[in-house]
Amino acid sequence: MGNKRHLDRAGLDRLLHDAGQDPAQVRSYDELTEGTFNTVYRIGLPDGDLILKLAPDPAAPVLSYEHDLIRTETGFYASAQGKAPVPEVVHAGEDFLLMTALPGTSWHSQTISGDDRTRLRKELGAIVAGLHEVTGSAFGYPQQGLTTSWSTAFLAMIDDLLADATAYDVPLPRPAAAIRQLVIDRLDLLDTVRTPVLVHFDLWEGNILVENGRLTGLVDGERAFWGDPVAEFVSLSLFSELDDELLAGYGVTGVDEIRLAIYRVYLYLIMTIEVAPRGYEGPEHEQLGRLVRRHLTTELAKL
Repeated sequence: MGNKRHLDRAGLDRLLHDAGQDPAQVRSYDELTEGTFNTVYRIGLPDGDLILKLAPDPAAPVLSYEHDLIRTETGFYASAQGKAPVPEVVHAGEDFLLMTALPGTSWHSQTISGDDRTRLRKELGAIVAGLHEVTGSAFGYPQQGLTTSWSTAFLAMIDDLLADATAYDVPLPRPAAAIRQLVIDRLDLLDTVRTPVLVHFDLWEGNILVENGRLTGLVDGERAFWGDPVAEFVSLSLFSELDDELLAGYGVTGVDEIRLAIYRVYLYLIMTIEVAPRGYEGPEHEQLGRLVRRHLTTELAKL
């Protein structure tokens, strides 16, 4: 199950025409299947391939923050241009995004180890440091409305997520009110974050492109928000500890461990709760769910 939607060739041609492109020039539409939320096609064209991203059907169940994500992703790429290797937006509609195709394939799809991995982790840290040079004027998810305080924005993010858990009847390792209180108890720490930084927040290896031993792109910026740069290190170290190579490339020796734990709780909550609206089932998803819950319980204990 899932909430992806698909178009036939005629539907894709119409959408491409609406984006100002000539469907007669298309050599191929190839669906890229690594993503789990949107439907993505690679469009083969003589002058360079394009990527087409389709939002889920509006009637599909989603989490509270998962609306207007096409607009958020469009804004992310516009803001990150010149600071990180991201696609260029060709056309953005209400529920679709057409962008340039970057070279490379996902890190996740490749086997990279040893010195190559060490070098790429350091390069990734430097790229993320460049991305975090992009700052804004307020905090939060663009599609949810911004605010002048990071603590206010993040508490609203947590509240939306816990409300989703209730709405979808998702059991959590602790009561929602107890989890919320843990965040409230740390609001003073979050208030030390004064500058809204552009945070991708989904930089696991599936969203990082590599070609010929070099990082060539950061993609899928739809989960981006303006917030604490420490939050970025959650997906960069998914289910693992932060590595020295990444930190060295970023230009720091460490990050605030409590803030990191707070944001890990947030991401693991998302991964726990989104299973319900997306209808994930089967042994593979059950195994991932157990892993996520184990890490969620560990991070909650740190707060």
